[in-house]
Amino acid sequence: MARKDQLRKQRSGTVINVTSRKQESDIIKALFRVENHLDRKFTGKMTVSHEKQWYLKDIVAELRNNYPDTEFHHHFDRSYISPDGGILYIEGRSDDTLTYPILIAEVKNQGTNDLRAREGLPRQARGNAIERLGKNLIGLRAALMRESIFPFVCFGYGCDFEPGSSILDRVTTMAMFGKLNTTYLHNEEGGRFNRGSFYFREKRWSVNEMTAIMKDIATRSVLYYLSKYGEDRFRPRNE
Repeated sequence: MARKDQLRKQRSGTVINVTSRKQESDIIKALFRVENHLDRKFTGKMTVSHEKQWYLKDIVAELRNNYPDTEFHHHFDRSYISPDGGILYIEGRSDDTLTYPILIAEVKNQGTNDLRAREGLPRQARGNAIERLGKNLIGLRAALMRESIFPFVCFGYGCDFEPGSSILDRVTTMAMFGKLNTTYLHNEEGGRFNRGSFYFREKRWSVNEMTAIMKDIATRSVLYYLSKYGEDRFRPRNE
């Protein structure tokens, strides 16, 4: 995430500024609705912004600030984490050095055996695209260790996630052995389990379904930050 003193020049802005290729996707449509909901519910209390990616250099800078006795490292300033739906966050004061994510969203589709069967082709081994989520999860969980929420959600669909598929246990492992299709926003056991929310099934998730789940996560995340840090920390800067 861009440093706070550079936000006006470098940040992507709200969801409406996501690249045109993604604007028509279901996750972006759902994000529009979530942002509109937050604007109505918290009018005048905060500014909601959106980034397509979170740079490792910025994550490391925040980690160093929060954990000065621990060593953190990254190799390239251009490296970043880029969830499919980006990162929705609320802005702190102009001199604030922290990022306050309220929603980090991913969407994964995996499995072609249903299509191959219709074409009379033999089944293939199940793919491992979902396992690429692991890298993002490690980085995001580390970035938010300072908080007691983890506002991450991933929507997965496709025949690889049908009932009885062994791939489901790969996802469950990423969820730190939490239940699938369940929202875990607040960390458990003193912060040891910052699970996130993993919604996976064979059928594609609709915009309405994703909106309802993400609206709940984002709204409760905002309330968490307002309670922890106070409303003055997030009051719009033009007031």
